[in-house]
Amino acid sequence: MTEEYTESRVLELIATDRIDIPVSSMSGKLKRRKPKIAEAVGLFEDGDEFNSDRVYARVEQTDKMKARGMKEGIEKFSDEFPRHGKILKGYIEEQRAKSETHLYFGMQNGRKLTADDYIGVMKDLGFSEQAARSLYPELMSVSRNLARKRDEERSILIG
Repeated sequence: MTEEYTESRVLELIATDRIDIPVSSMSGKLKRRKPKIAEAVGLFEDGDEFNSDRVYARVEQTDKMKARGMKEGIEKFSDEFPRHGKILKGYIEEQRAKSETHLYFGMQNGRKLTADDYIGVMKDLGFSEQAARSLYPELMSVSRNLARKRDEERSILIG
């Protein structure tokens, strides 16, 4: 690999990481809002419906079998087989050494990513050139408002 290729990939990684921060933040906010909004609709009972010219909503209750969770399964096993359950819990609680490999990356002091670096990543995500260019200033504004220190070294788990 050439030095130019490697630098290009690291720039792409940094731009991707920086775009991920505000997008992830917004995604988390949206995911937390949906249940609150759904509750505010005010339909709770099976068969409740709402219809208007523009939207509809209805509540349907379904019964399905769902597998017991791991924690609940271990508790049930431990109740039935206390001696073996204690051994099983010991295995689970036992700490184990795990090797991790991280790639650390960042910008050199005094250097910055260009708008084209960010726009390239947005285009790879499926945005058109025009959409990426119009979204770029707002995305950078949100990113700055999240107050992440930009000259800090970042890392990503790669193995």
